Amino acid sequence: MEIHQILQKHYQLSNCSISSLEGYDSTNYKVASDQGDFVLKKYQYTAQTYTILENENQILKTLCQIKEYDFPKIIATSEDVYSLIHNGHIFRLLTFVQGEFLGDVVHSDQLVYDFGAFLAKLDKQLSDLYLPAIAAKQINWDLQHFKLNHKLIEYIEDIADRSLVNYFFMQFDENVYPHSYDFRKGLIHNDGNDWNVLTSDQNVSGIIDFGDSCYSWLVNEIAVALTYVMMGKIKPLDTASQLIKGYNNIIPLKESELDVLYYLIAARLCISVCNSAYAKTLKPDSEYITVSEKPAWDLLRHWLSINPIKAKDTFRSAVGLPPTIKIETNHLLDLRKKVISNALSLSYKQPIPMNQSAFQYMYDAHGNTFLDAYNNIMLVGHSHPKVVHANQKQSAKLNTNTRYLYQNLLSYSEKLLATFPRQLNKIFFVNSGSAASDLAVRLAVNHTKRQKVMVVEHGYHGNTSIGIDISSYKYNQTGGKGKQSFVVETAMPKAFNSNFTDDGTAGEHFSNQTRKQILENTNEVAAFIAEPIVGCGGQVPLAKGYLKSVYKTLKSQGVVCISDEVQVGFGRLGDFFWGFEMHEVIPDMVIIGKPMGNGHPIAAVITTSEIAKSFENGLEFFSSFGGNPVSCAIAEAVLDVIQEEGLQQKAKSVGDYLMNALNNLKTDFKEVADVRGSGLFIGVEILDQSGNAHTVLAQTIKNSLRENHILIGTDGPNDNVLKIKPPLSFNKTNADTLVAAIRKVLLQFEKK
Repeated sequence: MEIHQILQKHYQLSNCSISSLEGYDSTNYKVASDQGDFVLKKYQYTAQTYTILENENQILKTLCQIKEYDFPKIIATSEDVYSLIHNGHIFRLLTFVQGEFLGDVVHSDQLVYDFGAFLAKLDKQLSDLYLPAIAAKQINWDLQHFKLNHKLIEYIEDIADRSLVNYFFMQFDENVYPHSYDFRKGLIHNDGNDWNVLTSDQNVSGIIDFGDSCYSWLVNEIAVALTYVMMGKIKPLDTASQLIKGYNNIIPLKESELDVLYYLIAARLCISVCNSAYAKTLKPDSEYITVSEKPAWDLLRHWLSINPIKAKDTFRSAVGLPPTIKIETNHLLDLRKKVISNALSLSYKQPIPMNQSAFQYMYDAHGNTFLDAYNNIMLVGHSHPKVVHANQKQSAKLNTNTRYLYQNLLSYSEKLLATFPRQLNKIFFVNSGSAASDLAVRLAVNHTKRQKVMVVEHGYHGNTSIGIDISSYKYNQTGGKGKQSFVVETAMPKAFNSNFTDDGTAGEHFSNQTRKQILENTNEVAAFIAEPIVGCGGQVPLAKGYLKSVYKTLKSQGVVCISDEVQVGFGRLGDFFWGFEMHEVIPDMVIIGKPMGNGHPIAAVITTSEIAKSFENGLEFFSSFGGNPVSCAIAEAVLDVIQEEGLQQKAKSVGDYLMNALNNLKTDFKEVADVRGSGLFIGVEILDQSGNAHTVLAQTIKNSLRENHILIGTDGPNDNVLKIKPPLSFNKTNADTLVAAIRKVLLQFEKK
């Protein structure tokens, strides 16, 4: 009743039909009357809101001077008032702008170009208008105040999605704020989305909803528009180019503005999903609030797969600017040869000059994005924001060594030990898996007063002198010095191609051989070291029952059983957090490293109180960097991410899905001889038709995938095993991409 009275008394509208419209900060009504169609907007009164609305009225009056487009016209009351105060509310009446929403029409290149030109004309018309209340506004939707949205991340239900949003907050700090003082500022509409922009006959005809207008970085106008116009597009950068061309034709863009667009677009997407998540808690059934939520998430995830350099160069090209200057790969190779020994190898026939990374993607310096199915060290994903922030925060506070007391050494140790059986309750921190292997052997020799170490064929345990001595993978290679006299090497218990099935039969066969060797060296062996899945041996899981049987004999002789979990630990195996669990044994010592710090150098030896006590013989053990506060903060963040994002469970579900897809390849291609592993630690053995190692095909697959921007490795004694061990951010869509690429190479090989 109040609405009808206001319309009749103050605006002299008759025969009004009223229907509700959705809105964020106002209650909106569509009014159909004898005098025409209007929109009535109702706001809660505050002095600040009233002043802002009066400024907004001025914006509309200024824009209505542009005759080629339709803007809402502000209607004065019979008292010649544009913002009516009544019963604690403010009312404004606007003309209803006719047209088809941009969201309801096909986006031709010409329409998108026209959209860009329209926004530039709008901004140009407002360029001389300065409105203090608008300039003073600080709203969530203004990209220069992006951080106002950070508190809303907690409303995003999925923890991994929160990490994705946090990643782009972090990138905004790194790539936008440092350059922000070089951006032009102006009065902008700031909300050129599909449901505010109107069209007629494939041309932009007008725009509505000026509630988010602000005095901000001028480039934000097109950043916002690009965000929405790219949603649902197969080639979003092509669409973006058209809008940029249209805008630039009216208002030329600066290099500094173009070069941050990638991050501004990501920020707008983050604002959208954060506010949708929050708004759903207030109005869970509102289609208006959530209409852009799914396409925003889809584009945000796709945006992560776009190399920022590629986006930057695309935007530059749209306005005729040259691409970013890139260092040639050959130049980097020449420089590397000057300063780095050839003993350090490079991956792939064509080495990759890497520049940046995010979760399961790596970006090279030439604008290419690589799907990473290879780098197991980045367990929780490249540049994971929680890990990065832990590093930054602790580095700014304290870094020292274990001769001092500090909390995060203890808090991390407690969390880490909680993942192990109770008897494994002492930690020695070092800064690499190699150092951990070295220390583990030293601990075992000290504890048993023996010298021999039993190792598994093709095993690898580090790059120290002791690490090389106990690594069959190294000492048996060309240039290796061969097996040392204190090393007892036992055959790798590989079920595949052994003439025994992996139902315990193969395990019994190999364990009988190993137990015989143990008995031949009775009371001489200090330690037995083995990986639960032999990585360098070709991603080979130890045969079922093998370790359980061998451990029984070893422990009866007092041999220290060491499980090398440097590659397989921390939930990568899916069904198991630690590899020894898959073999139903409890070792006396566990070596961990690689993924422990998600790329930061930290490692450890976990052992029993008894073994640790025997090491307390007066000779102090000290590692300058082992267990320092920064390393512990990072490692604790990694452990938290694994648990919070359910990454072990994800490794299980995605790993099972990938294994099934790879086994389908095995059915279709005889060269795919064996698919093995657990979770996201997978080996695919490639053999020829005669059953011999097909190293050439394995290398062809690896390098062909590299050319198609997918990273895997090869390993094994004959380098014929595809090595797949991606960051745990790797998903089922990524698995489909990987398998499809392998299938394509195999089909091409068959045709030759």
